[in-house]
Amino acid sequence: MYMILLVLDDPNLLDEVLQAWHDAGVFPLSVIESTGIHRRKKRVPMRYVFDEGVELEGHVTLYGIAPSLEKVQTCLKACEEITGDLDLPSTGVFAAWQIEAFHGLSEEDTLP
Repeated sequence: MYMILLVLDDPNLLDEVLQAWHDAGVFPLSVIESTGIHRRKKRVPMRYVFDEGVELEGHVTLYGIAPSLEKVQTCLKACEEITGDLDLPSTGVFAAWQIEAFHGLSEEDTLP
């Protein structure tokens, strides 16, 4: 099994990427709102934001469990079909690594 992670620069693409990963057999999938150090340096402290329409740019981070390296490659390909080449700026960052230990979900829970 492999853990896969994607920091998606454009949150508007989230549903499309989630569906592509789910269709590829990656499950469970989780999403968190996130921001990077570059955007954090431009951040307006929350105590100064009083519904004045100031909106901070952020992105989302997806992570899930892929049952095989083949599924990891399928997810990467599907992702780049949606985001464009991840080596280009303002697209995202993809990573995958093998899971050494896995507890908390049965195999029936993890694979659709």
